Amino acid sequence: MCTQESRCREFLLSRRSIRRFREDPVPDELIEKALDIARFAPSAHNNQPWVFVVVKDKEKLRKLAEIHRWSKPILGSQVAIIVFSDSKISPRSHLVDGSIVATYLWLALHCVGLSTVWIYTLEQAEQIRNIVNAPEHLMPVAIFPVGFPAESPPPRPRKQLSEIVKIDSF
Repeated sequence: MCTQESRCREFLLSRRSIRRFREDPVPDELIEKALDIARFAPSAHNNQPWVFVVVKDKEKLRKLAEIHRWSKPILGSQVAIIVFSDSKISPRSHLVDGSIVATYLWLALHCVGLSTVWIYTLEQAEQIRNIVNAPEHLMPVAIFPVGFPAESPPPRPRKQLSEIVKIDSF
């Protein structure tokens, strides 16, 4: 029986981190749909302290791909989205709020049929801000290279619930 729970479960469990993309252009409409979904992420006091920078410029994509050894998938993408959190809007919670909206974006991209991988950014914040001319109060939380998958990796192993869930205490 196909229930809402089973559809949601299948959707969430089918998401993969994709590092290789087809050369097909990514329609702007799909990016906009994903961003429109992501903006509904919760945030402390509903401050919504985030900004999305959609990068299409090949030179900027190349520079982003060089920020560290794990950012290479950006080179193979047609588009990258940088999620910034704004420390002026939410000084105490912007990183948490930014991480939540980044997760929403990750799932929203999957929802509209696109693929991505989360590229870590916190240690390269200044370099990333310089590439896209972002002000200092914006912290890059994640970069998502976006495209249609050119790979289909199997699910990665996960720990058993008994290893990670504790009731009341350790």
